[in-house]
Amino acid sequence: MAEQETYQSLYRRFRPQRWSEVRGQDHITAALRNAVRDDRVCHAYLFSGPRGTGKTTSARLLAKALNCLEPADGEPCDKCESCERITAGASLDVQELDAASNNGVDAMRDLVSHAALTTPGRWKVYIIDEVHMLSAAASNALLKTLEEPPSHVIFVLATTDPQKVLRTIVSRTQHYEFRLLAGDVLAGLVRDIAAAADLGVAPDALEAAARRGQGSARDALSALDQVAAGGALGDEDDAAGEILDALAEPDAGAALIAVARALQSGRDPRRVAEELLDLLRQAFLVLMAPELAQVVGDQTRLAAQAKKIGPPGITRALEAIGDAVTSMKEAADARIALETALVRVTRADLDISPAALLERLDRLERQLAGGQGERAPRESTPPPPAPRTPADPAAPRPSLGVATAPRAANAPGTAAPTAPPAAAATSPAAATPPADTNAAPPTRDELTLAWGDAVLASLGNTARARYRGGRFVDAPMPTFALPSEIHRARCDELRVEVEQALSRHFGRPVRLALTVGSDAATVDKGPTPTELRPEDVIEEVGDVGDLEDAPPAVTSASARLLEAFPGAVEEST
Repeated sequence: MAEQETYQSLYRRFRPQRWSEVRGQDHITAALRNAVRDDRVCHAYLFSGPRGTGKTTSARLLAKALNCLEPADGEPCDKCESCERITAGASLDVQELDAASNNGVDAMRDLVSHAALTTPGRWKVYIIDEVHMLSAAASNALLKTLEEPPSHVIFVLATTDPQKVLRTIVSRTQHYEFRLLAGDVLAGLVRDIAAAADLGVAPDALEAAARRGQGSARDALSALDQVAAGGALGDEDDAAGEILDALAEPDAGAALIAVARALQSGRDPRRVAEELLDLLRQAFLVLMAPELAQVVGDQTRLAAQAKKIGPPGITRALEAIGDAVTSMKEAADARIALETALVRVTRADLDISPAALLERLDRLERQLAGGQGERAPRESTPPPPAPRTPADPAAPRPSLGVATAPRAANAPGTAAPTAPPAAAATSPAAATPPADTNAAPPTRDELTLAWGDAVLASLGNTARARYRGGRFVDAPMPTFALPSEIHRARCDELRVEVEQALSRHFGRPVRLALTVGSDAATVDKGPTPTELRPEDVIEEVGDVGDLEDAPPAVTSASARLLEAFPGAVEEST
C-alpha cells in the first residue's frame, strides 16, 4: 500500500525560493542580491519587522545565494545540489536556532564553539530567529563572535521586536526593516497562489483571506487554507463593516446589534475591535491621504462611510476603540468595553469631551451645508445694529460723561445728557443717504439735541475727543463754535467724519462750518488742543441708576477718630 503524501500548508509549499519571488520587500531583496553579486556581503545582518513579512525566508535565500554553485546576477539557480539541500532543510551550511527556546548562555556557548568548524559549502550561515528572546548573559556571550566571526561565517538575526535587542548587538550588524505588504500586493499574492494550487475559491473569499492577513503573507495564506477547506472563513461576517455603517448614521442600536451578531457567531470581542480599528484607520487614510490607504477590493463603500463620519468623528472613534482594546486586557467582560465605546462614539451627546463637542459642531455644519460633507461658511462679522432715534422708547436712559452746548443762548456751560455708545447710529462705514437739495438744514436746537443724544457718541475716539470742546451756534447754516483757532484747525481735519454722522442721523446731507467764538470757551472742553492725541479714549460713565452717592466728607477730629475705630462711642465729660 502506497504511503499517503502528507499535506503541506500553503505558506510552506509556496515559500519563495528566489529573490524575484519575494513580494513587497524590494528595498531589501535588491540590496542583498547586489551584495551577493558584488561579493560585498557583511558578516552579520539583523532582519526586523512584523510577522509573516519574509524575514526567515530572506535569510534562507541569502544562504542559498551564497552557496549556490551557479549563481546568476546574485540569484540562486535553485537547481544545484546545494540549493536543493538548503530548500529541503538538510544542508550543513545553514544552522537555524530558535532563540525563544534556546535563550540560555549554554546554547550560545555551544554555537560559538562550533562556529569555527568548516562545512562543505563556501559559507556557513547561522540564522537566529527571535533574537530578542536571548537572555542578557546569552547576548553577551554572542557579542565577541558576532563582532569578529570566522571568515567563512555569517550571522543573520531575525526579530519582531528590535527594541529589545541589545544596542551593542545592533551596532555590529546591518539592520534591514521589513514592512507589511500593501493591500493590492497581498491580494495579488493570494490570487496567484490560489490559481497555482488550483483551489477553485470564489473571488469574494480570496478578498476576505487577503483582508484577514492585514499585511502578513503568512496570515493571509493560512486564511486561504481555511477558505479552501471550508469554502469560506468561519467568522467572515463583515462585522467591522456593519459597525462602521452604524457609526456613519450614527445609530447606537445598529452598532450594538452588529456586535451581538458577531459574538453569537463565535467571534472574540477583542478581534472584532481590532478589525474595526484597522478599518477606521483605512477610512481615515481614504479621507485624508488616499494614496496611503491599503484597502483590499473596492473602496467606494469605505470612502462613503468616511465622508459621512468626517475627520473629527473618525479621530474620536479611533481614540475610543483604541482605549477599549487596551482596557479589554483587564476587563471582567471584554464586550462591555467595546459596547460602551461604541455608544460613546455614536451618541456624541453622551460624551462631554472636547473631541465629542467638535464632532457635534462638524456634523451640524455639514447638515446646514446640505449634508454633502462640506462645512457651512462662517460669518466673518455680525451685521451692524439698526440705528435708534431719540424718540425710540427702547433706547436706554442717558448717561453722563460728555458735555454739550446749552439749549438756550443765555445759559452757557449747561451740560446736556448724551446716549451711551450702544445707542449710537450705525458705523461710519454705513452708506450716506441720497442728497435732498430741497430739504432745509437742521436748526441749532435740533443739532444740539441730536449732538448730545447720539451723534457725538457715534464718532471715533479721536473725533469725539476733539469735538467735545465746542457747541452749535445760531447761523444760516449748521455752525460749530470752538474756543481757539488751533482747536478749530485740529477739528477741521475730521470735519468730514462729523458731517457724515450728522447726515446719517437726520437722513439728509448736512454741511458743517467751523468757527471760533468766545462763548464756546465756557464749555467743558476737556484736554487742550495741544494735549489731544489720536489714541485719546473717552471713558463713558454707565447708567445713571448705577451711580452711588459719595460718602459724606469727614472734617472734625472726633469724627475722624470714630471712623478709624468702628464701634467706639464718644462720651461727654
